[in-house]
Amino acid sequence: MSTATYPPPPPYYRLYKDYLQDPNSAPEPPPPIDGTYILFGSNYTTDDALPSLEDQGVRQLYPKGSNVDFKKELRALNRELQLHILELADVLVERPSQYARRVEEISLIFKNLHHLLNSLRPHQARATLIHILELQIQRRKQAIEDIKRRRGEAQKLLKEALGTLEGQ
Repeated sequence: MSTATYPPPPPYYRLYKDYLQDPNSAPEPPPPIDGTYILFGSNYTTDDALPSLEDQGVRQLYPKGSNVDFKKELRALNRELQLHILELADVLVERPSQYARRVEEISLIFKNLHHLLNSLRPHQARATLIHILELQIQRRKQAIEDIKRRRGEAQKLLKEALGTLEGQ
């Protein structure tokens, strides 16, 4: 059995054979996918919304609605998580057969924490983008100031050179 070091290109390369002479001869790209699609046997959607915990079959431990105080709820869930971990340690010492319920409660808290943090991702992305744009503006202003300073230095040197030439 022999294998080629460089296999031949896929057959659709022939669609682009006249591209150099006529760039319009290439086929149009496929339209973007809209809705649901299957990838490696799993269903995906192009909708970029975060599914609710109820949609995922998980009980929500923080208030529902759009006006959630993220800081307060994250702190409350963190305190509850710490308490449940301490209770798990106590259960493992005194009643090891009852640990499974505690682990499920801890898992539920982690899922709620994770969902709350994922709800903040768009805000984080927006803040990161604003920060990057502000840095770009600052760098451009610094570059403009540097150009102005160097222009002033060049004009000063030019005037000195003209003065010495006229003085001779």
